[in-house]
Amino acid sequence: MNMEKLKLAEAQFLHQYPGGFDDPEMQVIGKKHPVSKMSDFAQEAFSKKGFKNPNTLLDDLTKLVSRSSMVSMFEKPKFRDFVASLSQSDRFAMVAGYKKLFYGNQKTGFNAILDLLSDGKLARWSLMTIPLIYFDLENEVFVKPTTAKAIINQLELNELIYKPRPSWEFYEKFRSTIIDMKGLVDPSLSPNNAAFTGFLMMSFSSTK
Repeated sequence: MNMEKLKLAEAQFLHQYPGGFDDPEMQVIGKKHPVSKMSDFAQEAFSKKGFKNPNTLLDDLTKLVSRSSMVSMFEKPKFRDFVASLSQSDRFAMVAGYKKLFYGNQKTGFNAILDLLSDGKLARWSLMTIPLIYFDLENEVFVKPTTAKAIINQLELNELIYKPRPSWEFYEKFRSTIIDMKGLVDPSLSPNNAAFTGFLMMSFSSTK
């Protein structure tokens, strides 16, 4: 990892926003992305008791995706229509996949959901990881392709090989890298993982 570039990005961000994500300007920007509100919704929807009613859980999943400011307007209706079109057996399979993802073997759950979304030609990083980040802001990450590629390129994270098709192997390595990097910068840049990747996005996405 290119530590010099990370520390330079930190210095430039804090120069522009001295309070980090508590800075008044960042607070205004943050209103466009109500992460805490979405996280509260996800934790309630995907609580263990939420899995007792598969249809309600999938309705809440669709609402989560539809309300997210981090998912493109193009993907939202496609995801909604895909979930609505699932057979009863596939609905149960998707719910079982999310239960494993949140409370069991994450790799198994991830791959089960990936297989289902692949059938609907919706195997995209945003749709795979948005429930994860909202459910656990401290331990999961959101993978936005343009941001992930920029972070990898700018910080010279040669051990991370990005591919358009989601994979558990990449997600696990990317998540570990993000969490490790959080500990290398001022805490005001990382109140949660979504904020920290937001800082990286603002720092690197437009860098040539």
